[in-house]
Amino acid sequence: MTKLSLAIRNAQIADGTGAPLYSGDVGVAGDRIVAVGKVEGKAAREIDAKGHVLSPGFIDIHTHYDPQLCWDRLATPSPEHGVTSLIAGNCSVSLAPVRPEDTNLVVRLFGSVEDMESRLLTSTIPFSWESFGQYLDYLKADLGPNVGVFLGHSNLRFYVMGAAAQERAATASELARMCDVLREALRAGAFGLSFTYIHLDDNGKALPSSFADRTELLALLQVMAEEGRGLVEIAPPLGGSPEKVLEFIDYWGGLALETGVLCSLSPLLYVPFWPDLWRRLLMRFDVWRGRGAPLYAQTQTRPLDMMINLTMGSAILSKYATLRKILEMPTDQRIRAFKDPATREKIEEEAKQGSPALNAYVVKRVASSANKRYLGRKLAAIAKREKKSVIMAMIDIALADDLKTDFGTVGFMHADAGVVSLLLSHPGIHIGSADAGAHITQFSGAGDTCYLFEKFVRQEGAMTVERAVQRLTSDLARAWNIKDRGEIAVGKFADLVVFDPATIARGEEIWVDDVPSGDGRYVRHPTGIDRVIVNGELLVDGGGYTEARPGRII
Repeated sequence: MTKLSLAIRNAQIADGTGAPLYSGDVGVAGDRIVAVGKVEGKAAREIDAKGHVLSPGFIDIHTHYDPQLCWDRLATPSPEHGVTSLIAGNCSVSLAPVRPEDTNLVVRLFGSVEDMESRLLTSTIPFSWESFGQYLDYLKADLGPNVGVFLGHSNLRFYVMGAAAQERAATASELARMCDVLREALRAGAFGLSFTYIHLDDNGKALPSSFADRTELLALLQVMAEEGRGLVEIAPPLGGSPEKVLEFIDYWGGLALETGVLCSLSPLLYVPFWPDLWRRLLMRFDVWRGRGAPLYAQTQTRPLDMMINLTMGSAILSKYATLRKILEMPTDQRIRAFKDPATREKIEEEAKQGSPALNAYVVKRVASSANKRYLGRKLAAIAKREKKSVIMAMIDIALADDLKTDFGTVGFMHADAGVVSLLLSHPGIHIGSADAGAHITQFSGAGDTCYLFEKFVRQEGAMTVERAVQRLTSDLARAWNIKDRGEIAVGKFADLVVFDPATIARGEEIWVDDVPSGDGRYVRHPTGIDRVIVNGELLVDGGGYTEARPGRII
């Protein structure tokens, strides 16, 4: 009989397939599950699940932990939330390939796309690699969770075309070189290729994906089809009109159908100012899948609530050129710029079109007694009362606090539980878009897995524990070709989570000062997660991390 390295007993097993819970044990030898049901014999490590749920490890398909993994191989706090496998390199930005002379360009890309401070990126990313394979060799040592990494289309284009990547379509020779670099990356272990059509660089210019023609996209996807490896993640354009978004789906639906490569658009959210768009989008996705196209969308479990603090970057404010430049300045220079009449006039002019989301922001935390009267009030109401624009109301309140004011939304976007329940259950939707590791000064992207159980299983009764587990495990592993993971079955990798379905929750969002550059970030620490096992080794035990580093490149 195989000697057991680990046995988990007295569990309610949710095996990842959606089958009903059943009582039983799971036996592990090395990194694989070797017994399920009644497990005989004593293991080197015995865990009593105490009647709690034992499930496969959760999978997070949309993260931006690429930079953080350079200073935190655990990708905290995601493993605490049951995440045993995560995918980075989304939204067209990855850390490779990169020429030595272009590392600052990659820093600028990550800084603008994912709202990360350049001093954090320059101080923590070693750039001891050039090719994607060299980068994966660097990354694979001492990982906590399993990690897959997309090759970013922005990086690929810049690597081959230089500055022309943001100016024009590729020539035939440039496209041939891109295909070669992609093929090499896939063979080295790249998870696929990611694109964006919504993000801007630090100068307010569209990223390279917007300059690629269909010939280029088709050729790149055909490389993945030929290699039999890789899928595509796309951040679609969310501005303009609903019709433009529908046209974009048709564009990528055609590419998915022609190549057979799975294409995943992220995100699909419920937007209150386009209340019926989600339904129209789902119908369009259904049409393409009905024709045989592997076209899917991602949605997230939580409302899209974001913080704004003018001492830091902001995804919303960075859409305005003048604000974007100011938010790159040291704080004292920012204050002077916000007080300058000519600069204020520029800000007013650029913000005239405005953002519906900005109108929903409330004053959440103040530093001065003069601003206490604003606590909990909407910026739009304050602006109306004081006869100024919303953006100027925000700036003036922040100036009175030396920019330390926190502004935030509460349940503005993607907050209708009925609609979100339908999205989370739809066969054309994958649960993702959490953005863990990015926008760290605006929200914590880690916690969506626990929130699925907290909100939609326990509070809303919209799905069973078994179905929620399936949505976070086997549904993703099968569609995204994450081999031998996502199910509790003999022969599968032993990625496992023990949790209490009565108490599992994402925890409060808190600010911590644990970032190497001296800055901080928002995180959540969950409740109800007892233990997290990766490749047969205990990684999280009672909320704390062990010394194990069992993660692998997937």
